Amino acid sequence: TSKGEKSITKRIGGTRGSKRRRIPKGVTHTRASLNNTIATVADARGQVVPRFPAGACGFGGARKGTAFAAQTAAENAIRALIDQGVKRAEVVITGPGPGRDTALRAIRGGGVVLGLARDITPMPHNGCRPPKKRCIQ
Repeated sequence: TSKGEKSITKRIGGTRGSKRRRIPKGVTHTRASLNNTIATVADARGQVVPRFPAGACGFGGARKGTAFAAQTAAENAIRALIDQGVKRAEVVITGPGPGRDTALRAIRGGGVVLGLARDITPMPHNGCRPPKKRCIQ
């Protein structure tokens, strides 16, 4: 644009957090790895509303992979679901981490009606060959 002209830009969407959508049914995805736990809240179409990793809840380093960090992340996710107006929720849990059961307990006691709880942890059917044994000399 030249010096005297104003550029016209079209804003798509809104600013973050400016408008609260009303969601009738939500899905909570909990990824419990050995080092971290991430609780993600999505609506029924799969659009993510907020994400809550254990690191954003105040835990750092090795404490992110604990069961208490998973419980805190799941409680924050449920609080965000309730703020969006969700009455019913589904839970999808992935990963072998120590926080998977604790996160499910926190979601069950969070104040929303739990419709379905699925565990979609991938299990190998004797697929890849494991690495060779470590040699220490």
